Amino acid sequence: MFTFTIRKHELDFIKPAKTSRNVFTKRVIYLIELHDIKSGKTGLGEAAPLSLLSVDDVTDYEPILQKKLEEFCAVGDLREVDLVQYPSIRFGIETALLNLKADKAGRMYHTPFTNGEVQIPVNGLVWMNDAETMYEEALAKIAAGFTVIKFKVGALDFDEECRMLERIRSQYSAFQITLRVDANGGFKADEAQEQLQELKRFELHSIEQPIATRQWDDMAKLCVESPVDIALDEELIGTDTGAEAAKMLRHIKPQYLILKPNLIGGVSKADEWIGHAHKLDIDWWATSALESNVGLNAIAQWVSTYPVKLHQGLGTGGLFTNNLETHLQLSEGQMSYMAEPTL
Repeated sequence: MFTFTIRKHELDFIKPAKTSRNVFTKRVIYLIELHDIKSGKTGLGEAAPLSLLSVDDVTDYEPILQKKLEEFCAVGDLREVDLVQYPSIRFGIETALLNLKADKAGRMYHTPFTNGEVQIPVNGLVWMNDAETMYEEALAKIAAGFTVIKFKVGALDFDEECRMLERIRSQYSAFQITLRVDANGGFKADEAQEQLQELKRFELHSIEQPIATRQWDDMAKLCVESPVDIALDEELIGTDTGAEAAKMLRHIKPQYLILKPNLIGGVSKADEWIGHAHKLDIDWWATSALESNVGLNAIAQWVSTYPVKLHQGLGTGGLFTNNLETHLQLSEGQMSYMAEPTL
């Protein structure tokens, strides 16, 4: 049996983080402490719905979180609590349970990564801004050792974004620096193919979610015809990981999936997506959804249970001025696990 406490925490961004939907200056999260009465141990998890993106971004989130935790503590089994509409709560409870089982070095999983033997490659993220600022930020990421750079696009004038990418490519070839872009569904379905043809000349690795969700026929057509590989991101949010997920992937046939455990119901749900993807030869990588170091640590450890080759989107821990302590260390585009946590 379990008892719990909830602690609300507000993360402050070092500088505003802009997407095609909104601008983040603060990030509200809920830290869940699950206390196992029998063992006397306590596990820390994070429930953190993301504004305008999570399906459970609702005004009465706090009382719902309280109620769902009461339900979980009454039964002690995550599978017996209806959390379909609350993926971030499921992620929060799941990460707390994983943390309960962690050893003294904080290892939830024993892998070469958590044992300090290997690192996880991470892409450098350039947030939306004016073109000159994005260009300068990309150069700073490259100078810091990142070899894969991801740009948020779709909010500026498209020609301006292309000129910015062209400046990067004129200095660094595709053999030197890999470029990814994320449109967050910002392209119009009837214009996306032309835009993707234009992006081809920059030798991009991939583009995430070029058009808005639930346009399966249009997305499937793009995946066939696009000269740039397509990764599904928002398309996974709110989609059941059972038959609906399998049907969607068979129909669209993307090249990649972007897995955000906090937004899709936890790492166990992400495992289910990977199972579907492998059957169709679809590759994947994981990305944080602006969690604190608590959630980010759980995601990174889970990622390390797979044979990681692609660069992961896990470099967001340094975005906040008041983040929590972490076992993760990011240097020159490589993430390491440290036995002793640091701030």
